[in-house]
Amino acid sequence: MTDRNTVDLSSLPSYRRPRRLLAARKFALMASVVAGLGVAVYGFGSSSGPVDIFSTSAHAQVNNEVKKVAQPVGFADIVERVKPSVISVKVNINEKLSKNDSDDDSPFPPGSPMERFFRRFGGGDLPPGLRAIPHGRGVVTGQGSGFFISADGYAVTNNHVVDGADKVEVTTDDGKSYKAKVIGTDARTDLALIKVEGGSNFPFAKLSDGKPRIGDWVLAVGNPFGLGGTVTAGIVSASGRDIGNGPYDDFIQIDAPVNKGNSGGPAFNTEGEVIGVNTAIYSPSGGSVGIAFSIPAATVKSVIAQLKDKGSVSRGWIGVQIQPVTPDIADSLGMKKAEGALVAEPQANGPAVKAGIESGDVITAVNGETVKDARELARTIGGLAPGTAVKLSVLHKGQDKTISLTLGQLPNTLEAKADTDDSDKGGTAHGTDVPKLGLTLAPANSVAGAGKEGVVVTDVDPKSAAAERGFKEGDVILEVAGKSVANVGDVREAITAARNDNKNSVLMRVKSGGSSRFVAVPLAKG
Repeated sequence: MTDRNTVDLSSLPSYRRPRRLLAARKFALMASVVAGLGVAVYGFGSSSGPVDIFSTSAHAQVNNEVKKVAQPVGFADIVERVKPSVISVKVNINEKLSKNDSDDDSPFPPGSPMERFFRRFGGGDLPPGLRAIPHGRGVVTGQGSGFFISADGYAVTNNHVVDGADKVEVTTDDGKSYKAKVIGTDARTDLALIKVEGGSNFPFAKLSDGKPRIGDWVLAVGNPFGLGGTVTAGIVSASGRDIGNGPYDDFIQIDAPVNKGNSGGPAFNTEGEVIGVNTAIYSPSGGSVGIAFSIPAATVKSVIAQLKDKGSVSRGWIGVQIQPVTPDIADSLGMKKAEGALVAEPQANGPAVKAGIESGDVITAVNGETVKDARELARTIGGLAPGTAVKLSVLHKGQDKTISLTLGQLPNTLEAKADTDDSDKGGTAHGTDVPKLGLTLAPANSVAGAGKEGVVVTDVDPKSAAAERGFKEGDVILEVAGKSVANVGDVREAITAARNDNKNSVLMRVKSGGSSRFVAVPLAKG
């Protein structure tokens, strides 16, 4: 009689009869492997009883079942359903070109955000599908993709595909061509809404209500050059990407190769919903290397709704110049976490200054929702309509306070001022060294062109911590540790107080060129 705890392997020539404990362990191991493969030991196949897992037929059944589980499902059904909604977008732009233009010249104005982006990420190439006629008055032709969002012919594409177009033509997946007109564009998010004329029952795609997770499957679909739809597959690699295009950057990064001519095309999830609009690729060589960026569906919904309603986008505005809270800045302000947006300077007559927000304040939340960083604050406020009443949680001189204000409208011409070198240093007045900072300072009113407030930097030790943090000759220090300074003595006094408070760094408000910023400078011990 065979013990129930011992497996009889006497019939298998390649096994010896194991001891009871060893056999039990082997049986448990085999059972766990089978269970791990998702195969039921009982009721497998057509048998109603237990299966002998050591039999040849059982092994064949297990192998067949594993093959079924491991076999790729594919995306054919999804593609068949969504591809008809994707279109090719062709534009003509009449433009006078200089004799010095070449085939590689950018159609974007020199120094514009899109020109800088494609120079930086595109290796100097034009956006996918764009080419310029080099001499005299010619036609710049643009080629991109897009997709219908309604049966009556409204479609989404990129702003850089149709911006300035005199003529727009779309080609659908079945090869038919239609004229289209631009309803509205938004350069800040690189989105555009167009309306196809001559049809009323177009297949359209649905914008996803959910947010994709990192690792989710994604299909990039386009219709480049009117040759017909192309499809590539990959996964969501990251979210919230900032590629230096502007304060509203919040791109989804995908590794599905986005081909040339696919700008403005949709990125679908496995439900056949659009999770983003493909707008840019990282390309050192001009070809796809599997790093692409898509505008999230939530942003698309908000922008397109305004474009359809009034042809333009209005954004909320509080009127502050902001910067990130670094760990050094957080330490100098006594904050536990490096979160929120530091107000470098409120803008004159803006809602913030009228509500009492000052330089050095840290905005930590909007309507109770935590603000992670400066970019998130810009996106949150920009996503609200002008005239909206909001409550801002603010850290003001070490104390938490709530400030209520009504949002203004972001001016269309408002641009962030970049730090620039002062061309006029205003003389060579002798300054006083602050050796532990690596700075030589003098009262600003003693140096021509430096203004009347603060102390001016007349020299920077190139090996100092101040130099590492961007200080340069001609910068004006307006505040140290939250206190206005007028001479070197004020600076020394503020630094001494910070040391006595056991601070590792001291926060300075620095004016450089036409803008100001906060800089946390580490304090040397001793």
